[in-house]
Amino acid sequence: MGISFDSYFDFVLDVSCVDYAAMQHNTEPLKALMERTDRVRIKGPGTDLAFSIRGIPAIPCCGECNIPDGECFTAPVKDSVEGVITFNTPSIFWGTTFTGIRFEFAGGRIIKATASQNEDLLNKILDTDAGARSVGEFSLGFNPLVREPFCNTLFDEKISGSFHLTPGACYLEAPNGNESAIHWDLVQIQRPEYGGGEIWFDDLLIRKDGLFTVPELYALNS
Repeated sequence: MGISFDSYFDFVLDVSCVDYAAMQHNTEPLKALMERTDRVRIKGPGTDLAFSIRGIPAIPCCGECNIPDGECFTAPVKDSVEGVITFNTPSIFWGTTFTGIRFEFAGGRIIKATASQNEDLLNKILDTDAGARSVGEFSLGFNPLVREPFCNTLFDEKISGSFHLTPGACYLEAPNGNESAIHWDLVQIQRPEYGGGEIWFDDLLIRKDGLFTVPELYALNS
């Protein structure tokens, strides 16, 4: 991403020193809201996707296992995902860079997958096993100091104003029954400079252009 070693070193130190105790406290209202939600709808450039998260736990990630951290994840009801999604963040998987990934879903499965580069390999990965074309995780990222993609999942999935959707296995903490040998976090950034977007929980707009719009979630914007 064109950053010097010294700048990168300073960045890693900064994101390692975020007040994760405060983040944990500020994420509790998001966890509660996610666990009250049935339908999620995501809209943005090249994206109109809907699914249910009803009955699946939401798990805040605020420094207990990863540094940097800053996300809250759950999983879609396995067969509920419908629509299209385009990811605007590059991703490295199996040592290969993928850009412009776009999925079409029906009945919870990826029925068409395209990419700006390495499309054949993308589909080969998605044909790994029966669960690779279903989704095992949906997560909102909100680390205020992670702003741009690094092609490093540990950082990119925490980008402020982002979410990720994951073909492959679910986590035991938020189970939806999907099993696979892969778990591939793919990130869409919704801040205005990346094209914007909206996330709806039932009939409530909870985030627009990367910023939470619900008062109890404002603390996660900064």
